[in-house]
Amino acid sequence: MSDYSSMTTRLARLIVAAQPDTIAIDLARNGVTDFIACALPVWHGVVADSGLAPLKAVYSDNDSQARCLLLGYAGHALDFDDFHSGFRGHPSTVILPALLALADEHPDITEDAFLSAYIIGVETAGRLGLAAGPRHYSLGYHNTATLGAIAAAAATCRLIGATEEQTANALGLAATQAAGLRAQFGSAMKPLHAGLAARAGLAATQLALAGFHGSHDRVIDAFLAAHGEGQQRPDALTAQWGAPWRICSPGLIFKRYPTCGGTHSAAEAALILREQWLQSSGKPIDDLTAAADSITVTFPPGGDAAPFIRRATTGVEARFSLEYVIAAALLEGELRLDRFAEVPVEPWIAALADKVSRQEDPSAPPDELNPDARFHEVTLWLKDDTSLTARVTWQQTSATVTDVAHKLRQTVSLLPEINADGLLGWCQLRAAGDLAALTRLWRS
Repeated sequence: MSDYSSMTTRLARLIVAAQPDTIAIDLARNGVTDFIACALPVWHGVVADSGLAPLKAVYSDNDSQARCLLLGYAGHALDFDDFHSGFRGHPSTVILPALLALADEHPDITEDAFLSAYIIGVETAGRLGLAAGPRHYSLGYHNTATLGAIAAAAATCRLIGATEEQTANALGLAATQAAGLRAQFGSAMKPLHAGLAARAGLAATQLALAGFHGSHDRVIDAFLAAHGEGQQRPDALTAQWGAPWRICSPGLIFKRYPTCGGTHSAAEAALILREQWLQSSGKPIDDLTAAADSITVTFPPGGDAAPFIRRATTGVEARFSLEYVIAAALLEGELRLDRFAEVPVEPWIAALADKVSRQEDPSAPPDELNPDARFHEVTLWLKDDTSLTARVTWQQTSATVTDVAHKLRQTVSLLPEINADGLLGWCQLRAAGDLAALTRLWRS
């Protein structure tokens, strides 16, 4: 392989040669479980979703590229899938669909190889998030879509056993296809971003293996320069690769709520306020809207870049509305999946959401510089001239462990024909045949 001393070349070498450890492999099993929990209800049509049917009308799922596009969409359609803070996006819903589609075409692929390729994909995704710098997301790009295409290419190259040169070629082919704008948040296009990225990554690998050649000399370098606005950190892509593995630290964050990750600490602050108000007032929760004069939510400058919708009209839009999420948490004590599906918002929740206003805290560092330092402080101002305040940081939210096995059982309860215990066993990918069982879940 020609050595251009480029970032693309160095990255390709690591993708081909790196060997994940047993800790990373065990954590990867949780990622597989979480993805299946999120994708199956959409794939089987047991939750409200209008996007998959027209996609299937355009993309027949009888080939690997179309199937991974559809799987990527299904995995992200509920916005319930995992998140990676270094990536600043959703890695598994891009990487796993590409790997599953490829594994379906190559039944000789082993479970161990599958998990290792997944870890390599997450490593690439997390490293790309660091290398792209803080401006990439702030400029309006959706990292899941843009950086995800390259991560999917890395994972599929590893799974299929591509050479260093084929891998470098595939990375370049994926990078030149990368696209996706945050302006599409709150629509079906957002989950389609994941599917398109998965397909782009898989197609790049298949093209490279077929002998199609693009330029891979400094392509990743060029991608970072074009999308980083001078804040890119290219050395972060390969320095100390796998030490620790990105799937271990900072690790995958598994969602407990079916809303944008940028709303979760606000939701948990609202849940605290709900309990405070119930205890202090002695009144039923139905009286809260009338008792509330106003509600403020405070966060670092730019901390509402993702949940930017102020007045939601549908449950899908509500996933990206701090106002509606706070109101729903206050009134119901939970964030129900059916409230954030393709249905109109509930008027009684929207009435309280109308009392919520946003405030940036100018004393806090801008969110784009350190999204891990994000917080939400929610204050409930009451008509009796008293107030209640709760503050929750993103680090507090992400430190709480989500039971992904319980999450899968909950979503699979909508599909009584599927045995949850058997499915959980397959997701562990410990026995020969488990991977084949997972690929069969998606066949028409």
